[in-house]
This record gives sequence, structure tokens and C-alpha cells, in this order.
Amino acid sequence: MILALWLLAALFAPWLALSPNQIDLPRILAPPDAGAWLGADDLGRPVLDRVLMGARTALAVGLGVVVVSALIGSLIGGVAALAGGLWDMLIVRLIDIFLAFPGILLAIALAGILGPGLGNLVIALAAVGWVGYARLARAQVLSLRSREHVLAARALGVGDGRILLRHLLPLAAAPLLVEATFGIAAAVISEAGLSFLGLGVQPPAASWGSMIRDGVGVLLVAPHLVLAPGMALLLVVLAVNRVGDAWRDRLDVRARLG
Repeated sequence: MILALWLLAALFAPWLALSPNQIDLPRILAPPDAGAWLGADDLGRPVLDRVLMGARTALAVGLGVVVVSALIGSLIGGVAALAGGLWDMLIVRLIDIFLAFPGILLAIALAGILGPGLGNLVIALAAVGWVGYARLARAQVLSLRSREHVLAARALGVGDGRILLRHLLPLAAAPLLVEATFGIAAAVISEAGLSFLGLGVQPPAASWGSMIRDGVGVLLVAPHLVLAPGMALLLVVLAVNRVGDAWRDRLDVRARLG
């Protein structure tokens, strides 16, 4: 239900009668009431409207980062496992180098170099998010490349690229999709963190991270400025992780048999 509400808010927020950027100075830091269910922020803007628009930002970044990371990482990992030899060793070393750096610090550095903005934020997070998909895709392809249908395709003269795209990666899709589910939650958290630091979505665009940052200074006076986006972030990430856990358990045949 939480995920459904998140998706509906993100998809239909532009068509709702919202005014997330409308400044109303007399209502600065107004508490929740009938006119604004979640109160108003430090510029008198309705918090509920900005939370709904922040849901759109979170969904765009989450899906964008996961799609780009999964495509790049799956192809890199699949090529490494299928090619073997020197290529595999070089790609594995590259993955190890990326894993040696804390992902969020590297994303902060890239976001600082590229500059703020939604597109640059997706690029920065995808540049560090592909590693997990590459490792998983490599492990899956290594276990699948000796299957009979793959050997038959090789015997028929099918190229490695076609074998990878048509015979190997589709079989590895299930664990990659589970990884992508957790990746969405991680991307939403990272987007909020970078926006909190001022490296993500820029004003007046709404982001849960920037809303929390704006509310920290007046936390004791107007706690709803932090509680509203904070609870939205908590519930969405928790729901996505729970779906990922359930999906992983469903695909784990050994766990179900046990």
C-alpha cells in the first residue's frame, strides 16, 4: 500500500492542484491545520504539496539510477565472465578498486565535480552503483555458461554477444531484479543525503533531503518540517526493502524447501 501511494503520488502529482512553490509569508512555519494538513515551511509553502513533489523526485532518481546501473553493471559483469582470461581479471580488479572506496563518498565527489542537478545526480549515483550488478551478473554467468543450451548455441556458431544477451542474462534476471529492488531503496536514501548536502536537486524543486535540511534549523519550533519528509523517506525505503526481502525469499528454493 505504501509503494502504491508513492507511485500514485509521483505519477499524478503534476496533475493535482498543488502549489509546492507558492510562498505565503503570513503562514511561515504554520503548524498543521485544515488549510495545510502538514503545515507550512519557512517560506509559507505547504509541506504536503512539497512532500508529494518530493516523491516524484525520489522515484525519478531511484528508477533512473537503478536502470542505468543495472544495464551497465550487467553488461560489464556478463562480458567479464563470458570472455574470461585477461579481460575478466582486469574487470575484477576494476570492481575491487571501486569497492575499496566508500560508495557515498565517491558519489559526493562526483556530484561535486559534475555540479548539482537531477541528471548529474543520477550519473554520480550510477557511477558507483553498477559495481554490485557487475559482481552479481559475473557470478551468475559463470554458473550458467556451461549449460547445455549455451554449448549448443556455441556449436551452431552463435556469437558471444548474442549468447550473453539472449541465453545468459535472461536466466540471471531474477537475482538481478532482486538486487535492483534494494538498489532503488539505496538510491532514494543517497538522493536524500546528497540533496541534504546541497549536491542534489536544487531549489525551488522539492526533495525530501533538502526539506529535512531546511527544517533542521527550526526543529524545536516547527518539527513538522522534518517529520513529514523524514517519515515519507522512512516508509518508502522500508517498504521497498520489505518487498525486496519477500521477493528474495520467494526466489530462494532452498529456503522454501527448508
